[in-house]
Amino acid sequence: MFKAIGLALAGLLFVGTPVAADDVAAVASPSDVLAVELKAEKGVLQYRVTRFGEPVVDWSKLAIALKGAPTLGAGATIAKTATRSEDDTWDLPWGERSRVRNHFNELTATVADKGGRTFDVVFRVYDDGLGFRYDVPKQDALAEALIRDEETEFRFAEPATTWWIEARLPNRYEYIYKTTPLEAVTMAHTPITMRTEDGLHISIHEAALVDYSGMSVRRTKGRAFKADLAPSSEKGVLVRGATPFVTPWRTLMISDTAGGLVESDLVLNLNEPNKLGDVSWVEPGKYVGIWWGMHLGVESWESGPIHGANTKNTMRYIDFAAENGFKGVLVEGWNIGWDGDWVQNGDLFDFTKAYPDYDIEKLAAYALSKGVRLVAHNETSGNIANYEDQMAAAYAMYERLGIRQIKTGYVADAGHIKARGADGKMHLEYHDGQVTQRHHIKVLEEAAKHRLSINSHEPVKDTGLRRTYPNWISREGARGQEYNAWGTPPNPPEHVAVLPFTRMLSGPMDYTPGIFDLTFNYEKTNGNRPQSTLAQQLAHYVVIYSPIQMVADLPENYGKHPDAFRFIKDVVTDWDETKVLNAEIGDYVTIARKAKGSGEWFLGSLTDEEGRMLSVPLSFLTPGTRYRAEIYRDGDKAHWDTAPYDFVREEKTVTSADTLTLRLAAGGGQAIRFLPQP
Repeated sequence: MFKAIGLALAGLLFVGTPVAADDVAAVASPSDVLAVELKAEKGVLQYRVTRFGEPVVDWSKLAIALKGAPTLGAGATIAKTATRSEDDTWDLPWGERSRVRNHFNELTATVADKGGRTFDVVFRVYDDGLGFRYDVPKQDALAEALIRDEETEFRFAEPATTWWIEARLPNRYEYIYKTTPLEAVTMAHTPITMRTEDGLHISIHEAALVDYSGMSVRRTKGRAFKADLAPSSEKGVLVRGATPFVTPWRTLMISDTAGGLVESDLVLNLNEPNKLGDVSWVEPGKYVGIWWGMHLGVESWESGPIHGANTKNTMRYIDFAAENGFKGVLVEGWNIGWDGDWVQNGDLFDFTKAYPDYDIEKLAAYALSKGVRLVAHNETSGNIANYEDQMAAAYAMYERLGIRQIKTGYVADAGHIKARGADGKMHLEYHDGQVTQRHHIKVLEEAAKHRLSINSHEPVKDTGLRRTYPNWISREGARGQEYNAWGTPPNPPEHVAVLPFTRMLSGPMDYTPGIFDLTFNYEKTNGNRPQSTLAQQLAHYVVIYSPIQMVADLPENYGKHPDAFRFIKDVVTDWDETKVLNAEIGDYVTIARKAKGSGEWFLGSLTDEEGRMLSVPLSFLTPGTRYRAEIYRDGDKAHWDTAPYDFVREEKTVTSADTLTLRLAAGGGQAIRFLPQP
């Protein structure tokens, strides 16, 4: 048996080792918490994951099925192994923390199969999880790679409660999370998160999804799952490529606690470093926008009597942003193409031509004079061919106008992305398919030429590519706040208590928090409204991470609650540290974050439909320093349904030796700013 355990941290030591047919190659994490074993038994390549010697993933198959060729990995033998270790730290230009430690042990196994092909399987094992991928070199026996299926398996050892959303449904990732036994899962998007009966938390996802189809997981039998790649318009081919190629990393985050999943940097670490160079032009911050009024029906995207994107209205938003220290003003519906059935007519959008009542030149200049920038909105209705034809011209125009961020949109049913194929014809693709993933990279690279950052809505899921492309500043990819205006049903109170442990494990989310008019449509829409208290809307700014946070309500609604609005003006969006102080998936979560380059901390805590008392030690604060705690909390009678506006702002002096007891109402929350005192 060949093991790579406790390797020297100086690392980068490779040892080639021939492996006999009955041997098992293995690698353990730096502190011997996790171990991965790899074997080829009767020609089937398999891996197993253990934690402190106990199985987490039982023996599971590794192979890739090809079109027109034998399965890659059929009749496998392990020809040799190599091991290395690495321990370094790198800087995040923006993020949940400013420095990230990358500490792993790695096993590379070279596999030969009966088709005369060779490939490597690479495992990187951390104390809090692992990633593995296929690395296929250039070779005469496999010049072209037409992947029709990936036979990667995950056979979980223990029963578990699982939080998941179903894949391949029309509304992409925008569903309420199900909570079921692991054995009741059908086909799930990743991240899919589970808690075993022994309390172990596990989340499956992927990292570095580049030029490949996104992976969902499909349950095959019992607790066994296999990778299921997003469909393609090409019959019998899910991924088209040539050797050499690497697959995305298949990842498993593993922790004793739910908070440990949130604090993990596994997905980021498995991505390549920043390839854009200087990205000082990527600007975290808060923005307002002509957006929520459309969802309420008081404004329209299309031209007409209530067209929201008009010059006068936009100037009002620019003034509001400048008065309150917000950096951006998003304007939706400004460009030609919204009239008629815009969801079906994505080929009509013009990304440089504004409606007559919207003077983009004047507004961009006015915003800059106020220290604010317009945020461009590019809805494509899923027609990426039309968008790609216009990107270069549009991005050059936006750069000239001083715009730094674009919110892109891909509103279309799953499987209805319109893309131009190599044959020049239009084809229908999936949002998480290879063709669309290539599109997103093209967008990022073109945007970077013009110092533009991208906030994708209806996107491909996040897989940590913000490390490689720091201008991919945020995205949607889940059921956001707009569903509280018209969703059937609206997001339930537990929804935001699930997101940090599922969707948010992949990366930042533009959830669009900060709705202060909490009963806007109650009488008209059978109860459609945010199922939260006012204090919980404030907690969203800390709990739901995004380097760009929207101040999403209509400006006039913030004047009704000036005490609560003060927190939104003060909270930052870029952090030096992040700590999860307590958490149970779908029940409650408390997160503290340290403002970048500052001694200030911010805390957000929220709960589901159950009211709770949570004890929070303040040991994360600097010892010996006194802090003024500015507390924004639910009032004693607060309840998301019956008293959402019952709210208290108060202050007290605290130190790191103190413990706070947070009283959270049903559907409620609490937000706190900690300011160091002289």
